[in-house]
Amino acid sequence: MKIISYNVNGIRAALNKGFIDWLKAADPDVICLQEIKAMEDQLDLSLFEDAGYKYHYWFSAQKKGYSGVAILSKTKPNHVEFGTGIESMDFEGRNLRVDFDGISVMSLYLPSGTNDARLQHKFDYMDQFQIYISNLKQEIPNLVICGDYNICHEEIDIHNPKMKGVSGFLPEERTWIGQFINYDFIDAFRYLHPEKQEYSWWSYRANSRANNKGWRLDYTMVSKPLQEKIKRAVILRDAVHSDHCPVLVEIEN
Repeated sequence: MKIISYNVNGIRAALNKGFIDWLKAADPDVICLQEIKAMEDQLDLSLFEDAGYKYHYWFSAQKKGYSGVAILSKTKPNHVEFGTGIESMDFEGRNLRVDFDGISVMSLYLPSGTNDARLQHKFDYMDQFQIYISNLKQEIPNLVICGDYNICHEEIDIHNPKMKGVSGFLPEERTWIGQFINYDFIDAFRYLHPEKQEYSWWSYRANSRANNKGWRLDYTMVSKPLQEKIKRAVILRDAVHSDHCPVLVEIEN
């Protein structure tokens, strides 16, 4: 199963930048989208269906033009779970899960901490998400959580490791994601490429992408029971529909 995760920073804008042609060429079995910034009724869904993704699921934020996640799949899942059931998490449309035989895939968009209020919301979300996943893993052990975690884990994941006072690389955030991984997950890219310094997000400022001054914020987290089935994990930095680029994992299923 080839799974791609992509924060598109607005699916409508990405469509105008050739997203569908790229999707056909990339040809994942499942693609998890974040920050879609659109309601389902604002999209021409036939574009995705004509590209081979007959099964598509959208979980938008209540606020129009903000946040939201989606999953497109070539095959019909056994079950689709919209949100977590936790209101403080779900009103911004940040979690969507599809269950297949032997594996479940989640699209996650963790909040960013752009100011004090949002940073506190992010910390609250992280705490609630950890509890939610701990319980979910009892029911669904074979889980892949793809998405924009809005956190760099290690110094190798950021172009300037001195930025310890900036949300996304705060010690508390890094500790949380480290504990999340240690609990029962594998960062697939780092597992296969322990020394590669590659990024998945670049600021639009100061020509950051051309200068490769980036952050690795996007992950494919694979639960440990699937460890031996991880076949490939790459960052697809040539895709330029967003300030993020896609990340890919292949799982033998």
